[in-house]
Amino acid sequence: MNTRCLIVDDEPLAIQLLQKHIDQLPFFEIAAVCSNAIEALGILNHQPVDLLFLDIRMPRLSGLDLLKSLRNPPHTILTTAYREYALDAFDLDVVDYLLKPVTFDRFFRSVERYLQHQPMKKVLSSSEPQFIYLKSGYTYFKQDLQEILFVESRKDYIRVVTKERTIVSKYKLSDMEKELEGKGFLRIHRSYIANLRHITSFKAGGLVVAGNQLPIGDSYKALVTATIIR
Repeated sequence: MNTRCLIVDDEPLAIQLLQKHIDQLPFFEIAAVCSNAIEALGILNHQPVDLLFLDIRMPRLSGLDLLKSLRNPPHTILTTAYREYALDAFDLDVVDYLLKPVTFDRFFRSVERYLQHQPMKKVLSSSEPQFIYLKSGYTYFKQDLQEILFVESRKDYIRVVTKERTIVSKYKLSDMEKELEGKGFLRIHRSYIANLRHITSFKAGGLVVAGNQLPIGDSYKALVTATIIR
């Protein structure tokens, strides 16, 4: 379930640089590379693409004209040596507008914008172990769901506490609750989600998860009791 990237540029050196940048990112892959918009149109019509890196000035058909022709374009990051297209570009609701030569730092900030609407990458299968990828700083951690003990809200961040480590990620607890729904987790407090597999004891005011005492919110007590004692 990697993010599939398509690079469209008529400059070989620009393509090589983007390939180098993308290769440094976990769970990103290059689905295809092409040197003109006509070829890109054929690829977009025949295979899935999640993120498009698109040059603007190309022969025959420009990158902007390609975007305008697509009914459902993928998320797009424009790459160009020319500043004057910026206003037209953002009218097309692109993720970002990168000026060449593209540094890794600037490239990474563009990818961050893309990831804002999908901060977690899920790899879930009913027949295989379940994982999520959690972003912390500039690093993405692959985390087995069964190893998570509990999740704690810290304002705009969450603490994901596991048997081996604690991961702090900029993410809302309510969104994490949706990600974990139906996977053996339970919201027990406005600030806590617990892994039912690791609950060792509980009473009216709280429960213990692998030695960690967590509170049970008043509005969650009935649900917690009904879920654990059944």
